[in-house]
Amino acid sequence: MNICILTHGKAKFIKGSTVSTRSLYEAATARGHKVRVINAALCYIEVDSAKPKVLYEGEDISNAFDAIIPRIMPSLTNYATAILRQFEMLGVYTTAKSIAIVRARDKFRSIQLLAKSNIEIPQTIFSRESAELDDLISKIGVPVIIKLASGTQGNGVVIAETRKAAKSVIQAFHVLDTSILLQEYIEEAGGSDIRAFVVGNQVIASMQRQSLSDDFRSNLHQGGDGTVIKLTEDQKKIAVRAAKAMGLQICGVDMLLSNRGPLVIEVNANPGIEGIERVTGRKVADKIIEYVEKNAKQRNRKDRVGA
Repeated sequence: MNICILTHGKAKFIKGSTVSTRSLYEAATARGHKVRVINAALCYIEVDSAKPKVLYEGEDISNAFDAIIPRIMPSLTNYATAILRQFEMLGVYTTAKSIAIVRARDKFRSIQLLAKSNIEIPQTIFSRESAELDDLISKIGVPVIIKLASGTQGNGVVIAETRKAAKSVIQAFHVLDTSILLQEYIEEAGGSDIRAFVVGNQVIASMQRQSLSDDFRSNLHQGGDGTVIKLTEDQKKIAVRAAKAMGLQICGVDMLLSNRGPLVIEVNANPGIEGIERVTGRKVADKIIEYVEKNAKQRNRKDRVGA
């Protein structure tokens, strides 16, 4: 097949790609596929009802690919998903629908969809203005996790130990003219979470991430440590249900282990491959390419989530 990895960075693959992109590239070429790494920022669209086109540095790539694997960074979400949407309209198979990526990047929309699917989540409040701070904090209690709605990889996430600290953080975030989430702090999780890597209807790899001693965030990008963990059947089912709730076939599902069971805190539409391959020894990139091989001929599935 001709496969496109739609990503970001410099135009030349060797210089500009992340380790995760390189893993996918090598896995696909090793299985005999032709792969191009395309920088979404260098694409543009000719909108025409008769013959719409996607162009890349002047080259018409509208019909160049059998499948697209999106690896879109958060800062490029709006533009890159517009490019991906155009490929979808042309009938090109993609491992993640543009609308699913957009909804996964919206933290509160994600929480709404998970709750709608009866998936357990931490108690959450979404806020824009800071007029009712005492009421907001009282509903959650302290310590409280405060997140920027647009944060990623552990950035834009703060823990406030006291009401006074929570007020200060919320007021500071509101100065940025952005929406925030307040979530309950799950003390029994002990600064760790679980990343389940879902491909299709299966969890193909899982790891437990532990925060540094002076940081509550367990993301590997923040220096957290990862160890192999064998999930229970219930935990696997919750991860797959969370992926389905978001309309994603390939994703990372993050869970906290609480006294009331696993709580899903995020579904990542662009999960890192390098860290989980290193920790678990599983060939995650190979599993993704196998999934593409099995499903590309079916073309795009209808998105059933709805928004």
